[in-house]
Amino acid sequence: MEESILTSTKNKLGLAAEYTAFDVDIIDAINGVLANLPQLGIGPSEGYMIDSEAQLWSDFITDGVPDIHLNSVRTLVFLKVRLIFDSSTMTSYAIQAMERQIAEIEWRLNLAREEALYPLEEV
Repeated sequence: MEESILTSTKNKLGLAAEYTAFDVDIIDAINGVLANLPQLGIGPSEGYMIDSEAQLWSDFITDGVPDIHLNSVRTLVFLKVRLIFDSSTMTSYAIQAMERQIAEIEWRLNLAREEALYPLEEV
């Protein structure tokens, strides 16, 4: 999947790729989220950050996360960025729903990572 992390996140926020007025803020929010993902075993263990639309999802997810979970990672990044960048336009109910969804995705990704690293032996 050759898609820009910044561009795809902006698209989900409803911003055109060409609209750059908030790029610095969005990049900062994305980097804040990406900084925490290695604790879940996602992405490079040494960390990862973006500085433009040049960084791709395929650069961030190199190993350790099965391809089937890539959409969950992308959704997690978007949801967290939206809470950071755009929560003032949401109701408290919407924020709580997003926070619950974030918690569930983090739990599922952590579980998938553990199962990949330590598969259960069949008896």
